Amino acid sequence: MPAVSPSNLSKGFTLIELLVVLAIIAAVTAIALSSQSNFNKTLILANTAYDIALTLRSVEHFGTGSRALPGIANAGYGLHFQSGSPDSFILFADTSPPPAGSCTRPDCKPGDRLYDSTDALVQTYTLGNNITIGDFCTFSDRPRCVSTGELSALDIVFVRPNSDAFIRANGSSYTEYTGACLALVASQGESRFVSVAASGEIIAKAASCP
Repeated sequence: MPAVSPSNLSKGFTLIELLVVLAIIAAVTAIALSSQSNFNKTLILANTAYDIALTLRSVEHFGTGSRALPGIANAGYGLHFQSGSPDSFILFADTSPPPAGSCTRPDCKPGDRLYDSTDALVQTYTLGNNITIGDFCTFSDRPRCVSTGELSALDIVFVRPNSDAFIRANGSSYTEYTGACLALVASQGESRFVSVAASGEIIAKAASCP
């Protein structure tokens, strides 16, 4: 029977070495799971921005195509954002007020390019996933934002026959803006921006807001 040398007896793991290896594995796993979680949150935020941009594009098609409503012709369609409801927004048909007088021409249109409770509410969208609209702004001579205390509501409306966007704020048609943007914020603090120009251009990955 061969003798067992002392060198052969020292080739196994000690308890301390095993604990160190397990600690390293646990740390690497935790880092990987954290990175995957952050990646998933970033992806969800990006998808939400694209969803809002696609909803704006759908509203444009509804408005320029004058999607039919019972008894109402040529209604515009829009999205309504409210600072008091940062996790949702409204898609509406601009049906109120009705056309002035007894207009019967094919180009007669209802609405005032603003949302109120007398308009037809088509759908309320909820963002979910702890994502909110942290800010929104309009542009004309200078930016005006919720964060600066100048905005509380934003309406973006499309009306046939043009693809231009009517951008109004605070329930007033007094000022027409050249553009608007939304700042989407995730729970980890990351932001994504969506912009729309009065010309109808919609960008799901805008550089900033404002």
